[in-house]
Amino acid sequence: MAASSRFPLAARCSLLLTAALVLALSLGAHGHAGADAGARLSSSFYDDSCPGAGDIVRRVIQKARVADARIPASLIRLHFHDCFVQGCDGSLLLDNDLPAIMAEKEVPANDRSARGFKVVDDIKRALENACPGIVSCADILALASEISVELAGGPRWSVPLGRRDGTTTNIESANNLPSPFDSLETLQEKFKNLGLDDTDLVALQGAHTFGRAQCQFTQRNCSAGQDDETLVNLDTVTPDVFDNKYYGNLLRGRAPLPSDQVMLSDPVAAATTARIVRRFSGSEKDFFKNFAASMVKMGNISPLTGRAGEIRNNCRRVNRKPY
Repeated sequence: MAASSRFPLAARCSLLLTAALVLALSLGAHGHAGADAGARLSSSFYDDSCPGAGDIVRRVIQKARVADARIPASLIRLHFHDCFVQGCDGSLLLDNDLPAIMAEKEVPANDRSARGFKVVDDIKRALENACPGIVSCADILALASEISVELAGGPRWSVPLGRRDGTTTNIESANNLPSPFDSLETLQEKFKNLGLDDTDLVALQGAHTFGRAQCQFTQRNCSAGQDDETLVNLDTVTPDVFDNKYYGNLLRGRAPLPSDQVMLSDPVAAATTARIVRRFSGSEKDFFKNFAASMVKMGNISPLTGRAGEIRNNCRRVNRKPY
């Protein structure tokens, strides 16, 4: 019997609609408005147009971390805070250009804490010298994150590339970034809204295995006489090494940030995140594998691709004005 006679027209239309929806979801469930749905990210995106891009990024970061051991952790945080606000489009890097551009970097969650912008500028300058107008600022953050983790002793992964840079910012969304004082349920909701599950949450929080935080954001707060911006190690054992000791700290109740410790102490943790914390504490290999997978997943949040957006000449400015 012919297919057209087995299925009524309405049923066939429904099947076609379902297939179209599945295809759309496979291209990114949280697509950025204006993105070219037919374009996909690819780890080989710059193989022909800028084959040395990764090596250039690596050289700049290696030089920067000699002078500042915090740089690897700072760079990965920029990628997180970029992707969590209207997708991985480099909008976090934009400076104020009122009234058109209000800088995300100046909202409370980023002001005086997000750092590493000069290193991004240095990377962009080096890339423009080698491959003018080719590598986006959004892709710089993605590449810098992977290289930073690897240089600190963490896992390697193949970074999907081909993002383009946004020309707008989103202050409302930037003001809703995950906070050090969020409850577990609030964190889960913020991650879920971006297509990230509990395993992604626990794995990505594992980036707190290296770097520093201001004491005002910690569970114990600042000691008497300390300035609010006094830095404390997120991992007191190996503060500049990317490993799984962070999870052991959680199990011993020694996580400096309240938003980390809630993955064990919150009333809903026992049925959701606590078992994942224990799993990652017991196996660094398991943590590394899941962290890499979650980074790729996060890096695919609402990328601008194809003809959407632009390739900024300067990561701090959109191209439409002569700076």
